[in-house]
Amino acid sequence: MTPLTDLLAALADGTDPGPFALIRRDGAEHLDLFTGPVGTVDRLADIPLPAGPAGPTTLALVPFRQVAERGFACVDDGVPLECLRIDSRARLPLAEVLDALPDGPVRTTGAAFDISDDEYADTVARVLADEIGRGEGANFVIHRTLHAQVQGAPLTAALAALRSLLLRERGAYWTFVVHTGARTLVGASPERHVSVDDGLVMMNPISGTFRHTGVAADRAALLRFLADTKEVEELYMVLDEELKMMATVAEHGGQVVGPYLKEMSHLAHTEYLLAGRGSKDVRDVLRETMFAPTVTGSPMENACRVIARHERTGRRYYAGVLALLGHDDTGRQTLDAPILIRTAEITPDGALRVPVGATLVRHSTPAAEVAETHAKAAGVLAALGLGPQAPTAGTGPVGRLADDPQVRAALAARNAPLSRFWLDQRPPGALAVPALTGRRALIVDGEDTFTGMLAHQLGALGLTVTVQPWHADAPLSGYDLVLVGPGPGDPNSDTPKMQRLRALLRVLLADGRPTLAVCLGHQLLAGLLGLRVDRRAAPYQGLQRTVPMFGTPRRLGFYATFTARAAADRQGSPYGPVELARDEADGAVHALRGPGFAGVQFHPESVLSPDGLAVLADLLRDLLPAPAGELSPTVQA
Repeated sequence: MTPLTDLLAALADGTDPGPFALIRRDGAEHLDLFTGPVGTVDRLADIPLPAGPAGPTTLALVPFRQVAERGFACVDDGVPLECLRIDSRARLPLAEVLDALPDGPVRTTGAAFDISDDEYADTVARVLADEIGRGEGANFVIHRTLHAQVQGAPLTAALAALRSLLLRERGAYWTFVVHTGARTLVGASPERHVSVDDGLVMMNPISGTFRHTGVAADRAALLRFLADTKEVEELYMVLDEELKMMATVAEHGGQVVGPYLKEMSHLAHTEYLLAGRGSKDVRDVLRETMFAPTVTGSPMENACRVIARHERTGRRYYAGVLALLGHDDTGRQTLDAPILIRTAEITPDGALRVPVGATLVRHSTPAAEVAETHAKAAGVLAALGLGPQAPTAGTGPVGRLADDPQVRAALAARNAPLSRFWLDQRPPGALAVPALTGRRALIVDGEDTFTGMLAHQLGALGLTVTVQPWHADAPLSGYDLVLVGPGPGDPNSDTPKMQRLRALLRVLLADGRPTLAVCLGHQLLAGLLGLRVDRRAAPYQGLQRTVPMFGTPRRLGFYATFTARAAADRQGSPYGPVELARDEADGAVHALRGPGFAGVQFHPESVLSPDGLAVLADLLRDLLPAPAGELSPTVQA
């Protein structure tokens, strides 16, 4: 008898075999079987990670409501953070597992989405108009859930669904069943959220969805998808958002690798890998990366508010993670955490839930996003008897599309317009500017963790950087530069955040402290200088443009719904003369500078800003001139 046959024998006798997890990771030719007791904890910091032999020690089921640990909004459904303490583990050959698992069909009744297609389309339209259109963010993910009732033993159905997924689903990062007694999760998640191994932190932003029927995908249609502006920009936006997260958990930020094509049975995604070195406790890594922008939106904090406004119910485990924690042979902590998507939750009485969401961006249409939710659910629904089965994994031409020369060329071309700062490796100090080295900068965060990426860029230029939230009461003394950063919201409003940031800028201007303002900070600065700030007719969310920068054309990335406008390149202000870099057609102000201050509407730190670091260095050299006789070489980003 093997551990798996023991488990299945108990199930055949009508006995609950106790908590277990059966996991195939990233295309391996084996599955890991973990067993042990299950308990609940309140916080990620409480997840047990005892010292002991090398290997995994705890499997945590992290629900979406844990995002409240970061102070973010959520619909609190009370779903627990469960932890399986691994007492025993076994490695089982894939062929052996397939032979042992039940291979009968899964039968369900009463399948229906909690929100109809028409209702979901109406929600999409509201988010596009009321949230993206009002400057609340660049993209948002709104979910819906299919409900059904499993006929027969729920755990047997889950194991049969696992067998189907192992046979037919391509490209999954984890394919799994996790049974805690209170619930059973079964799924095939395509996406690594975060992993830590030997101090290397990795994340896997995936976005852009190419739908097909589960038979041979059409090559020409795939090439059209790879050239589609909406799909390209969607991937760039989640890449930026996960780089923000990497900026908090890896000492030198993340290096971008890819893009790649991830092919699954009913769809394909485009993806990047991010890698960086970090030394945080893996539970802190989990906390600082709650949760992926591919299942929430950006900027993250406000995305959670938008989700709470527009979703009727809590997300339970959807958009959370499974997290496998342990130690390696040297005692270093390890972590492997896929995102809980393409996953069904089954209760002991057979109630089935399959949540799924679509990413909404400025180019989205309600009908297309409705179709995307159906496509994303298709693989798991097929395994549960609720849709057509795909061919057995590894057969047919769909498995070879990523090797097609034109597909590879189309993917490689996506990097051509991006910032080399995030794509290239370089030795520490390679970009340091002598005039800036050793200067101290304070970044004031307006609720957008782009500030973490800004901190890495300033650090690369040689500055020592502190980041604080907009509501913190920290002294300004001791800093050579204050950067008032980006964030969501209407700069013309009188919310507490806008009032506080305006008051800060007034103090900085009145005192003559060197000040740089980015995006929201720039809009507020422009208003104080007497410029009109308007809502754009069409949002600039995740948009790359070549714009004039004081006589030099620069390629830069924008995330903005509002912009300052001016009719001339120079004007007076209460704080001295102001020079403006603006669009001649509509007067939109891309940047401004004056005595001791500067502002930029774009994001120099964005992966969409290939000229961003050079622009940032030029502005800082003006604000923080080198001591007499010291050279300041030009930065090449």
